[in-house]
Amino acid sequence: MDLSIRDVEAADAAAVCAVINPIIEARAYTVFDAPFTVEAEREYIVRFPSRGVWKLALDGERVVGFQVLEPLATYTRALDHVGSMGTYVDLSLRRQGVAKALFAATLAAARSKGYEKIFTFVRADNPAALAAYRAHGFETIGTARRHARIDGCYVDELLIERQL
Repeated sequence: MDLSIRDVEAADAAAVCAVINPIIEARAYTVFDAPFTVEAEREYIVRFPSRGVWKLALDGERVVGFQVLEPLATYTRALDHVGSMGTYVDLSLRRQGVAKALFAATLAAARSKGYEKIFTFVRADNPAALAAYRAHGFETIGTARRHARIDGCYVDELLIERQL
């Protein structure tokens, strides 16, 4: 795989949906419970916070994954140093270095934008995602029990963080 990393653009909305919607439809890796439309995704990209970091991984011209980091909270300046992260890799290309490349680019960009800490949730029943985050310095700091309900079933989420 010949990976390159770049920032997202509004024109990437369909490609982002092509990665995330199968993940959502699998019902096993995220707490998102409904697919995104291209229009909604384009609007989200256009309105993405200026302090945010949104990196795409491409194999040639094809988007094969992305990582989003945005301010944890906008209601207080006390959390300006904390970002919230999500990582999404094409289901057919997991464990092939896509997340590793994304983490390198996203964490570097996060530092340059003044972030000092990254926080996120990982489904407790998604050990591959947890392993990927742990491989990049994240630690589990707690468990939110019965935190999400997907198709009527409760799912625990692990709270994880990393200092930059």
